[in-house]
Amino acid sequence: MAQATDINSPQLWRDVFPKLADDGHKYNRGYAVIFAGGLQGTGAARLAARGALRIGAGLVTIAVPASALMAHAGRLPDALMVRRVDSDAGPAALLDDRRINALCIGPAYGVGEDTVGAVRTIAAQGRAMVLDADVFTSFASAADDLADILKTSQGHAVLTPHAGEFTRLFADKFANMSPHESAAAAASHMDAVIVLKGPETVIAAPDGRITINSNAPPDLATAGSGDVLSGFITGLLAQDMPAYEAACAGVWLHGKAGNIAGAGLIADDLPEVIRGPLSTLRKAPSPGIGFGDWS
Repeated sequence: MAQATDINSPQLWRDVFPKLADDGHKYNRGYAVIFAGGLQGTGAARLAARGALRIGAGLVTIAVPASALMAHAGRLPDALMVRRVDSDAGPAALLDDRRINALCIGPAYGVGEDTVGAVRTIAAQGRAMVLDADVFTSFASAADDLADILKTSQGHAVLTPHAGEFTRLFADKFANMSPHESAAAAASHMDAVIVLKGPETVIAAPDGRITINSNAPPDLATAGSGDVLSGFITGLLAQDMPAYEAACAGVWLHGKAGNIAGAGLIADDLPEVIRGPLSTLRKAPSPGIGFGDWS
């Protein structure tokens, strides 16, 4: 049964927000992998990867097929790594590296059976992951199949559909429900955190927790914005933040970044302006002090 609905704010998740250790190094800050598709839409994976890196993951690698390797290598910040991953066995071989602890697949990855197979391979690793964009089209009207695949994720998966993608994935399974009711039902059905994106984004956990986020400006309705959000959440998961709290924090910080960037923002701006809110979060002595009007 669904619990009371919360309004998203740092007070909900600040206690589990990643803290930097004095003796930390890149691997204990988390290692995230963003899976990229072919030449079309290469920017989506880069935006997600930049978001994951900016929000604090110690190391971020973009896994790309050979056909897109040079397109990524020529445009990435030097701090982002690129790894060639080809064939069905490619993701599994990459994930033999047990230091990798958070994964993202979907932004411009491609639609079809190859994506279904990649999700199956990635989910079998049992690591925290974010599913977005092309994953939902690839599993159109096959939410039960995706739910079966996610059983190995043990509640560590975060799905980030907008309303159209949500309908594409679930068809009429949760018809005639309000957004928060449908998100809650979907989270229970999938045993995963659902981030139902919109003017008021709904974050729902499998255990019935629901949070409404209302700090996002309309300027965020721009190409690539959702890819950055996926990266933010992936980066927080890499730092061992629990899935539900990582989703709430990622969504809130995404909205905050949109407000800071302001009119005329493009998705590329969002990872760059997140540094201010991150600095405030780290300096505030307690969840209720130092935030000012951060609603």
